[in-house]
Amino acid sequence: MWPLLFFSVAAMAIIMERALYLFRHKLQIDELGAKVLETINKGKIKNAAALLEPLAGKSMGARVLLALVNHADLSEDRLEKAVETEALGCIHSLESGLTFLTAIGSLAPLTGFLGTVSGMIGAFRSIAEATEVNAQIVANGIYEALITTVFGLIIAIIAMSAHYILTSFVDRFAVRTEQTCSELITALAKSYK
Repeated sequence: MWPLLFFSVAAMAIIMERALYLFRHKLQIDELGAKVLETINKGKIKNAAALLEPLAGKSMGARVLLALVNHADLSEDRLEKAVETEALGCIHSLESGLTFLTAIGSLAPLTGFLGTVSGMIGAFRSIAEATEVNAQIVANGIYEALITTVFGLIIAIIAMSAHYILTSFVDRFAVRTEQTCSELITALAKSYK
């Protein structure tokens, strides 16, 4: 049960930290992208950079869009590469720690099954040592077996569910960022013609 307690505490700590991190870094990019597009269409690229700079510390979308605006004078291919590099860095930092949830989700049931085996060994040992077999003799071993399995599965379900939910937020951000950057790159290409 001690490893399961460790897994449950670790899973909850990672879930809370990642959820707060994602919430704090505001993963909405649509509204910000619309403001930047409007500024670019007016031909005021420097104003777009001034709009994004104060937001870049707390918004991943602002960081990516600022990279786009700061490299606006590059060719379209090089601009796409610069933005892609920044976006990948942001996505990597958003996904950091989520692999630990997957590991906990895999290890917790295995640890629970280890407890099952241990409990069953104890139950069979009690039977072997007893001269007369009754349900009371094997009850503790079976209880240990079942309780560790249940806790291992509960921890795994929570860890994997949180992993899928948090990953879906990051994936949605990645898709919206790609769409927004594509629109902005097209607008920049038109403004530099």
